[in-house]
Amino acid sequence: MGTFRFKRFEVVNDRSAMKVNTDGVLLGAAMTIRPEDRCMLDIGTGTGTIALMAAQRVADHVGVEASHGNIRIDAVDIDEPSATEAAKNFANSPWAECLHAHNMSLDAFAATDQMDGHALVQKYDLIFSNPPYFEDSLTAPDERKSTARHTSEGLSYRDIFEFAKERLTGDGRVSLVLPADQEAALCRYARMCGLHLFRILRVRTVSRKAPSRMIAEFSRHRCEAVKEELLTIQNEGQYTQEYLSLTHDFYLFA
Repeated sequence: MGTFRFKRFEVVNDRSAMKVNTDGVLLGAAMTIRPEDRCMLDIGTGTGTIALMAAQRVADHVGVEASHGNIRIDAVDIDEPSATEAAKNFANSPWAECLHAHNMSLDAFAATDQMDGHALVQKYDLIFSNPPYFEDSLTAPDERKSTARHTSEGLSYRDIFEFAKERLTGDGRVSLVLPADQEAALCRYARMCGLHLFRILRVRTVSRKAPSRMIAEFSRHRCEAVKEELLTIQNEGQYTQEYLSLTHDFYLFA
């Protein structure tokens, strides 16, 4: 697929098992990032697109370039070509010094005390992921794409929550994009890990259809009133104003 161009960075999109996609861009644009966030983790980074979007957003929040050294974003992928491509995309971005790609499983990452000669960041203000979700579907014929899209290889929202309960800061959050029909199971397992839903954005392609995706966000704090939002991507063959506004800082056409 060559190179995908965003407004402030480019993503080489040739070798990663999973390409630039709408789910990932939605998560990168919509997930909650706070001005005080400094340490983040992208699980299953693929091309590195969501991590790059996070770097752009947090650098804009603090009013300085992330390369000043006060921001760190780790990005993990078990697929070697994906991790290599993400590293290349990070190196070519304006935030190269804060982005770190790691070719390993989440379990291996959790067990690693040092990375590149430096102590590994132990706690994260934000953990985000566009994880595999086709648990009950037929396995795709391409083995690498299957690993990226199916939970059989050990990466699921359950693994992410288990990691997060140990590695989130006190005010840290988990942000995930998943099929809308997994909401009940997702929230139930999160509670088992001491994490509570505080925001959910349900996404539908057109207004006549039910939401097919959701961006669900969790923290350690119980929330009396969950913030519920609805996003429609298209109306009568055109992108909606709400979708264009959400992606304005990233897509060239927005």
